[in-house]
Amino acid sequence: MANVPWAEVREKFQAALALSRVELHKNPEKEPYKSKYSARALLEEVKALLGPAPEEEDERPQADDALNAENHSLGLPAEVVEAEGPVAQRAVRLAVIEFHLGVNHIDTEELSAGEEHLVKCLRLLRKYRLSHDCISLYIQAQNNLGILWSEREEIETAQAYLESSEALYNQYMKEIGSPPLDPTEHFLPEEEKLTEQERSKRFEKVYTHILYYLAQVYQHMEMFEKAAHYCHNTLKLQLEHNAYQPIEWAINAATLSQFYINKLCFMEARHCLSAANVIFGQIGKISATEDSTEAEGDVPELYHQRKGEIARCWIKYCLTLMQNAQLSMQDNIGELDLDKQSELRALRKKELDEEESVRKKAVQFGNGELCDAISAVEEKVRYLRPLDFEEARELFLLGQHYVFEAKEFFQIDGYVTDHIEVVQDHSALFKVLAFFETDMERRCKMHKRRIAMLEPLIVDLNPQYYLLVNRQIQLEIAHTYYDMMDLKVAIADKLRDPDSHIVKKINNLNKSALKYYQLFLDSLRDPNKVFPEHIGEDVLRPAMLAKFRVARLYGKVITADPKKELENLAASLEHYKFIVDYCEGHPEAAQEIEVELELSKEMVSLLPTKMERFRTKMALT
Repeated sequence: MANVPWAEVREKFQAALALSRVELHKNPEKEPYKSKYSARALLEEVKALLGPAPEEEDERPQADDALNAENHSLGLPAEVVEAEGPVAQRAVRLAVIEFHLGVNHIDTEELSAGEEHLVKCLRLLRKYRLSHDCISLYIQAQNNLGILWSEREEIETAQAYLESSEALYNQYMKEIGSPPLDPTEHFLPEEEKLTEQERSKRFEKVYTHILYYLAQVYQHMEMFEKAAHYCHNTLKLQLEHNAYQPIEWAINAATLSQFYINKLCFMEARHCLSAANVIFGQIGKISATEDSTEAEGDVPELYHQRKGEIARCWIKYCLTLMQNAQLSMQDNIGELDLDKQSELRALRKKELDEEESVRKKAVQFGNGELCDAISAVEEKVRYLRPLDFEEARELFLLGQHYVFEAKEFFQIDGYVTDHIEVVQDHSALFKVLAFFETDMERRCKMHKRRIAMLEPLIVDLNPQYYLLVNRQIQLEIAHTYYDMMDLKVAIADKLRDPDSHIVKKINNLNKSALKYYQLFLDSLRDPNKVFPEHIGEDVLRPAMLAKFRVARLYGKVITADPKKELENLAASLEHYKFIVDYCEGHPEAAQEIEVELELSKEMVSLLPTKMERFRTKMALT
């Protein structure tokens, strides 16, 4: 390099960086990597001009570079070794080139070559890795190797690289703390070097990437608690450093809320969803950051899709909170237990008193105006379990608002499965709201709304292609008609003399429930219309429950015709007997329907006697 001016070397490097940043769609269609290959050629020229790697580093055995827990996760540098002197300086500059060559090869889908260059980068920097000049470059090389191994589905190797990066970052910040040199600065003149503020910003961005990739690795390893913690901290740092793309940030925050919902941490879930709403609302108000990955033309479609997805996360929040309240207050037959309700009311004051301390422990997003905006959304949404109809209705209306919002994008034409899931959630919202309603007529009307939204789905769906979904809806409609019939029977029982209109209504509901239970059971038959001798594990309980309810429905038909009543009793006995016989031949089934099986055995014992008495009575008349 003695004969080549340093300015020329720097110029070639900067030209290579500029080519590397050219977006693929700006290259010729048949040569999508043209700019990448041109950048690679320039980087190889710079590498040649810098000369060979220092012998003591280049001759290090390859085996020493194998990543393992001992030399990375536990082998942090004992002391800081600064990259001083011409030999060290050349090693560092070569490491920068190897890093960019590694990223270049990965970008062109040449992963093995990319790995080789990144490992060379680490080897050149190993002794200096905790120094002010090298820490950022070393961590970025490890991050890229972590991503590479993750794409190869070698998750434990990826985890080791990324955890090593995190440990190095923490050690550097603890022992040194000053913003380190950015890798690009090794080829910049002194007057163009970055400010301390810019260095700090870039290094924090590197750290944010560590957390982001670790969150994905832990998610893949099903370490969900850890994944959520890293995801939350990633989102927090992105806001602090204003390094985020609103659509992506909002959907990640909304997705994180689902983890908290499943853990029944509703305050945290509400915070994530409120923050998602606020950040999503920034779209159009601020320009996309350098992290934006969406092409400009895709934004309208993507915008509406993400808006619908966030709405679905809100639906799950409202629904799960209401269902959790129901589970806390229902008795052994699924009705509201007033004693449990009173106990929960007494606990409410304690929950409110603890609210502030719980909030302080939670990781909060944003500060200043952003924090105020998120809090303003939060204050309109409850996170405590609803204890009565009015509180439940408040959540129901919020959930229903987001149902309508989700359906704007997830329409039946083009998004069949998503649309059906949204409608099922809407039905579930009505179902749980009905639990809080004490007026049985109004409860019936809520169930009727469920029927009105579910039945059209059956008409639109091809059972050949949507068999499982069809079965789900058939069962839900059957259960809904069944519940409505029980409610109408309870209303009739309170009347001194039920009129023919009520009797007809009960029988019509009974008939509709029978129809949909039978449709579900018929869907289990083979092409020759034969019911299976062995029912699959995935449909065992639903099938047994359907059989049990069909048996009960036949026994509930109200008729003045003795012959018809006897036929109904015979049909009822047939279904009860099926359950008993099947469980005797398949002991595993008995565990799925213990309560229903005991009742079926009892009815198999009682019904023949009842039928015989009925025949005798018919003969006498």
